[in-house]
Amino acid sequence: MRIFKAFGLMAAIASAALAQNGGFYLHAGDRVVFYGDSITDQRLYTTFAETYVVTRFPKMPVTFVHSGWGGDRVSGGGGGPIDLRLTRDVIPYRPTVMTVMLGMNDGGYRAYDLKLFETFSEGYQHIVKKVTEEIPGIRLTLIQPSPYDDYTRPPTFEGGYNKTLDQYSSFIQNLADHNRYLDANLNAPVVQALVRAKSADPELAKKLIPDRVHPGAAGHMIMAQALLKAWHAPSLVSAVEIDGGKLVKATNTAVSNVAKQDTLTWVQQDQCLPFPIDWNDKDKLVPLAVDASGLLDALDQEMLTVRGLSAAKYALRIDGAEAGQFTADELAGGINLAKLAATPMMKQAMNVHALTLKRTGIHQFRWRNIQVPLAAEDLAHKAEAMAALDKLDDDLMNEQHALAQPVARRYELAPVAER
Repeated sequence: MRIFKAFGLMAAIASAALAQNGGFYLHAGDRVVFYGDSITDQRLYTTFAETYVVTRFPKMPVTFVHSGWGGDRVSGGGGGPIDLRLTRDVIPYRPTVMTVMLGMNDGGYRAYDLKLFETFSEGYQHIVKKVTEEIPGIRLTLIQPSPYDDYTRPPTFEGGYNKTLDQYSSFIQNLADHNRYLDANLNAPVVQALVRAKSADPELAKKLIPDRVHPGAAGHMIMAQALLKAWHAPSLVSAVEIDGGKLVKATNTAVSNVAKQDTLTWVQQDQCLPFPIDWNDKDKLVPLAVDASGLLDALDQEMLTVRGLSAAKYALRIDGAEAGQFTADELAGGINLAKLAATPMMKQAMNVHALTLKRTGIHQFRWRNIQVPLAAEDLAHKAEAMAALDKLDDDLMNEQHALAQPVARRYELAPVAER
């Protein structure tokens, strides 16, 4: 079994990363294992969280393992009983951080049942006990289960199944509080977003969690936002203010060569990238989820404020490509570049996320197609095949982190001729 290691960065870089992350929950050198049932097995909220960390803290070495298995309960499931799951899919990675999200299957998809709840609470405490005994000092993030959607459509029985999950959430919160683990509520924030989305577009809102249990990618963005905020994720990407052709403020970025004639130009190199948002989502679910959850305010503030402009309207070009057109008043009030699909920074973040998905896919193939089904087979090249996939995983991780490094961009604000 492979044990993930930091990817060879110098101690000086790790120290810089520690300073960079401020109050963020993760630190340089952390290894995170995401553990849970099919919702974690979808590898969506987890990959969004991974990409956020890689792009927001590009100098901070952190590694991630995605260990969800569909159908799991606190007793285990299709991947084996719980002690096998933990012994094979968590402990060998020696994580410094583990997230646990269980409960959706444990409640039986019916009204609150005391016997089922007692089985859940005892089994959950067994998981915590085993992991903390095997890995002293591990930091646990106990996740309240994501909701069963009783909100964009009528409940299937009086009160609805999410009321049952609320009982499980309360237990998880109390367990976390009592033991000083981190509690992450992935239920209430998603419910609030579902209610807001239903108000905006009742039919489209149903597609955020199409089968009431498994969110689509847009719904998982809301879940990732909730997890990241529990980890004290910063919202700031960068903030730049220019007034009358002079730089007033540059936060989390370096700005140089500011020059103003008819066109205002400057060079800007941010310290990080925006959260990847697929604004071109053909189903329109991503914009709905972003608006309903307040994701931009929570995670994606990439602000540009420019005052002292004389023309009525300006085209913003970054590296020669137009990102949008704005009035002088809009620019003076501040625009959030994270709202724009066409910026090179958003495209770069989306490309990093694509590598995240590829990397996790390689690990998933190794785990679910070789390690587990061939565990009892004495095959000459089995270990070799897994080792080769581990190296490919490392290659993709290195590429992922290399691509996440911000680069200097040339900005232009050029007057748009009135017609």
